Amino acid sequence: MPESSDGAQDARALRALVEERRILVCVGSGGVGKTTTAASLGLAAARLGRKVLVLTIDPARRLANALGLTGLGHDEREVPPEKVQAIELSGARPGGRLFAMMLDQKRAFDEIVEKYAADAGARQRIFSNSIYRQISSRLAGSHEYAAMSKLFEIQQENRYDLIVLDTPPTANALDFLDAPDRVVAAIDSPAIQWLVKPYLSAGKFSLKAVGLGAAFVLRRLARFTGSDFLEEMARFFVEFNTVLVGFRERAQQVFSILRGGDVGFVLVSSAEPLSIEEAIYFYDRLAESRMPLGSFVVNRVHPSGPPAPGREELIAMLERRPELRGFLPDEVVQVAADFDRTYRELQALAEIDAAQIARLRERGQGRMPLVSVPFFDRDIYDVDGLTAMLRHLVG
Repeated sequence: MPESSDGAQDARALRALVEERRILVCVGSGGVGKTTTAASLGLAAARLGRKVLVLTIDPARRLANALGLTGLGHDEREVPPEKVQAIELSGARPGGRLFAMMLDQKRAFDEIVEKYAADAGARQRIFSNSIYRQISSRLAGSHEYAAMSKLFEIQQENRYDLIVLDTPPTANALDFLDAPDRVVAAIDSPAIQWLVKPYLSAGKFSLKAVGLGAAFVLRRLARFTGSDFLEEMARFFVEFNTVLVGFRERAQQVFSILRGGDVGFVLVSSAEPLSIEEAIYFYDRLAESRMPLGSFVVNRVHPSGPPAPGREELIAMLERRPELRGFLPDEVVQVAADFDRTYRELQALAEIDAAQIARLRERGQGRMPLVSVPFFDRDIYDVDGLTAMLRHLVG
């Protein structure tokens, strides 16, 4: 179906972001095609002559293979130039390069510790502490924090024209903005400070350094966990306290960068009502946080078609189809009925999607372009699929 003039204008607006911004942050809940959107935007930017890095979290293996990569890790890998050049895009320019990497959450945390630890000894003690190994991989918000930290580090190196960040798949997209506060609050909570107090007082974990009430509670804990575990936990939080200053500093630096004029947030959603509801909520949160709004992208949209033909007209059309030759008249009538029912169901889905997209567009109040990507009849895992998707994204 031909693209509407509004749709073409919105695609041009998203293309301008791809051509002009230095950072695009793809945000949204899990399962809405966010990673594929990030990869497609990266490919488009590279095809337009830019040096691009797509920093992703957990790409499907087929998507990595589609880019000519057998796998991704914490180090940047260049997508073969022929894969980039195979993308057909109007206005394409030579010289673009595309790199991709998958965030290693623990390594991202390790890099912060290496930068801010008091000395080599403290750094090694933190790395070997079992509490740190749990925090760096499982603490709520740690994945999102690691992604933000890595984005800051790469941006400071100034080696790329554009960085496209695919944020972690979460049940609630707001986790990305809340992650720094959640990580710092969990490590620097009053309960943790209460546990650390006896260690700070005596230079080791000693119940003599606390009051009777605290000693009673800690003895109870020690019965279940062992005093060695409590001492290891207290020692970790004491030594990690200097690193925590770095965590706070990094969070402030990241938020300062994300509010810059060369950044754009691309809010990715599906057309399902719950996904649209969350997209609206996250849009409001971005606006309240004064983050630079870029574009909406709504994936897997059922396109509307022309009105369904009448039953007699449909039967006549089907009778001319070569694959139905030899069918009995009653069988053709049944095929026509099945076709008519399926077509009307798809039209009903298209109407629902259109109503949900209208809600999102209204909430954007004309400040956010909205690009719709149709529901493809197959997964996007090769260059042809990515080409089809980015044509809808950037025109």
